[in-house]
Amino acid sequence: MVAVREAPETRAPEDNPYHMALAQLEKVADHMGLDDGITDILASAKRELTVHFPVRMDDDRIKVFTGYRVQHNLARGPAKGGIRYHPSVNLDEMRALSMWMTWKCALINVPYGGAKGGVCVEPKELSLGELERLTRRYASELSIIIGPEKDIPAPDINTNDRIMAWFMDTYSVGQGYSVPSVVTGKPINLGGTVGRAEATGRGCAIIAREACKTLKLPFQGATAVIQGMGAVGGVAARVLAQMGCKVIGMSDSVGAVYSTKGLDPELVIAFRKDHEDFTGFPYGEVITNAKLLELPCDILLPAAIERQITSQNADRISAKVIIEGANGPTTPEAERVLIDKGIFIAPDIMANAGGVLVSYFEWVQDIQAFFWEEEVINQRLESTMVRTFNDVIDTAAREKLDNRSAALLIAVKRVADAMAARGIYP
Repeated sequence: MVAVREAPETRAPEDNPYHMALAQLEKVADHMGLDDGITDILASAKRELTVHFPVRMDDDRIKVFTGYRVQHNLARGPAKGGIRYHPSVNLDEMRALSMWMTWKCALINVPYGGAKGGVCVEPKELSLGELERLTRRYASELSIIIGPEKDIPAPDINTNDRIMAWFMDTYSVGQGYSVPSVVTGKPINLGGTVGRAEATGRGCAIIAREACKTLKLPFQGATAVIQGMGAVGGVAARVLAQMGCKVIGMSDSVGAVYSTKGLDPELVIAFRKDHEDFTGFPYGEVITNAKLLELPCDILLPAAIERQITSQNADRISAKVIIEGANGPTTPEAERVLIDKGIFIAPDIMANAGGVLVSYFEWVQDIQAFFWEEEVINQRLESTMVRTFNDVIDTAAREKLDNRSAALLIAVKRVADAMAARGIYP
């Protein structure tokens, strides 16, 4: 039985992503008959860093921000995981996301452990100068635990290639020489890789195609609803449309749009860039984000934040396939309802693994100082995502498990085997 660790705040299990992650681990550990000691180690983060750091604002005030970096498990290699800037960032969220990153890296079989970091901040309220000063101070606070062979950050919610460039530069100044491999998701002219920005969304589209193939559901013309229009959702919408799907719903944090005739993702994204919300949107009906998730469709792709499909709305979900572009968008309580309804779920650690896979490619290229063509990147992304999907489906059938548990079974076994091979020091 996995013990729930002491948490910095008390919330119901469905509202706490760390409790969600522990429940998922407990289920698969019980199925595997995993040793209690190993299970206890896997339920714990190896290292948790909390920092409170000052930033000088444009009006010369000093404001203190709180940031985190959690490294879950390093048995298979250095830690890997994104950095997010969001008002909801807290330690339990980082614990959950770092654990999911460990499973994700193990599932696609890249030599990383999982990590996650973030700052509790609303970046939209900061000027560009304030954002840079915050990033550089946060990077300097993390410099004691990050590095190309220790922990390699990447972009996540509200962070991007510019912020990764500041991270890399700050770390490099401290080292006295340029260290491009300390982060991934960088600008291409600083050692970033082609294909990285699109990798997560493209990988989600590949998994959607494979899921439809498995279900014998026609992919050409399949209706798709995408929650989120950022680096994951926006790209996934574009790629799905290019692959022949009909995108009928899209949303961002402020609202959603819907059209049975289909939407052009480029027009939806362009409209939002020029407007504060979807008021006056000429190509479809403006609806709420809650309603978007409940639209009848073939493919639902939640690509926003955690806990979007819960026990409160699961019985109203009408999709045939759910592709988890976000991390932890479906609570365990909701998942039981969806499985009973016969909805196919492609779990997050499989569906959105394209980003960390191409981050791994970027890191390898930086270390070698030798870079690949985009065609090579996309071919390797395609083959790895398809192989991983087939591994999960085969395991689910053989072990009589749901897809998430099958994916976790593969991942947890790989991490546990690595830990057993290394042993416990001393």
